[in-house]
Amino acid sequence: MRIYPAIDIIDGKCVRLVQGKYDQQTTFNEDPVSVAKMWEAQGGEFIHIVDLDGAKSGDMPNFDLIAEIAASVSIPVEVGGGIRNMEAVRRYLEAGIRRVILGTSAITDRVFLQEAVHMYKDRIVVGIDAKDGHVAIHGWEQVSDITADALAREVARMGVRTIIYTDIATDGMLKGPNLSAMREMVAAVPGVDIVASGGVSNLSDIELLKETGVEGAIVGKALYTKNIDLQSAVEKGR
Repeated sequence: MRIYPAIDIIDGKCVRLVQGKYDQQTTFNEDPVSVAKMWEAQGGEFIHIVDLDGAKSGDMPNFDLIAEIAASVSIPVEVGGGIRNMEAVRRYLEAGIRRVILGTSAITDRVFLQEAVHMYKDRIVVGIDAKDGHVAIHGWEQVSDITADALAREVARMGVRTIIYTDIATDGMLKGPNLSAMREMVAAVPGVDIVASGGVSNLSDIELLKETGVEGAIVGKALYTKNIDLQSAVEKGR
């Protein structure tokens, strides 16, 4: 199981939120580039970046910074947040980003999602963020009627090969991941890589997630609070 150290960006700074709430924000580092280099030095294999400003606004306010991060490390980088048209996808991929994550647009614009998957194949990842089993969009500020499992099956039929599944209730809480939800998602879309996101608080959580069959786990707040050492997490995942 691969470990994805997370970098969430607001106003050019490395932050963490609690349950996706923008008014519960902690700034951990003023220089996300240095954080990316640190994660690489500690054995990180793939960096997960979210432009939280972009997730809310629908554009790419931190594009230059994210391109700089990708250029500063030799390991691959994926990014999500505000990527809602083909031009945004193209700009990120041409800037050296390995994969782009489509979240809100995967729900609101299936034509765009299909076009992106057709053109860029496995470089397109769908992020499914769920609250009580239903998909949340627009920076987690709206909850839709569609269930997470139903959306996963639909995007899998469209050719999506990787899904990042976030349980909002556990995100940033350091109280453990939603293991049953992860198991259900793995079972819902066999053949699709599921990356678990939300709630990882210690090395035991890494072991438990590995048993669910997910391809990877995103670790954020626990790294910044030093609850988890990245190098140890990477070793647990192997």
